[in-house]
Amino acid sequence: MSVKAIRPDYHGDMKDSVDKFHGNQLLGIGWDQHLMYATPLCIPVPPQMPFGALVEKVLPSLFGQHPQFAQIDWAAVQWLRSGVPFVPAMDKSLLDNGLGHKDSLRFRTPGLEGLHGASF
Repeated sequence: MSVKAIRPDYHGDMKDSVDKFHGNQLLGIGWDQHLMYATPLCIPVPPQMPFGALVEKVLPSLFGQHPQFAQIDWAAVQWLRSGVPFVPAMDKSLLDNGLGHKDSLRFRTPGLEGLHGASF
C-alpha cells in the first residue's frame, strides 16, 4: 500500500521491510470460503523454502484445526498469487514460484465450502 506524506521532506523508516526479518519474508496466506479464518494469516517464511514444504509442513500448523482440512484434495486445489491464478511448482522455492515479501497466497478447495456451508 502506498502512502502519501503530508510534507515533501518526510522520509519514514519502513518497519516491515524485508531486512527486518532475518532472512525471512512475510507471506499472507488465506483459505478462501473458510470463515473460521476471517483474514489471511501473515507469517515469516524463508524465501528458499520449497512450495511443497509450505503445503506439507506449514499449512497444517496454520489451518489444521479446521475440520475440513484433512479432506483437502491437494491435487485439485486452486492457487492464487496476489489475486492471479497460478500453478505452483512444488519442488521449487517460494521465490522461484514468484512469491516475494508481503505477497498474498490464497487457496481454494473445490468441494469444501466451509463449515456447514458457511462460506462467502
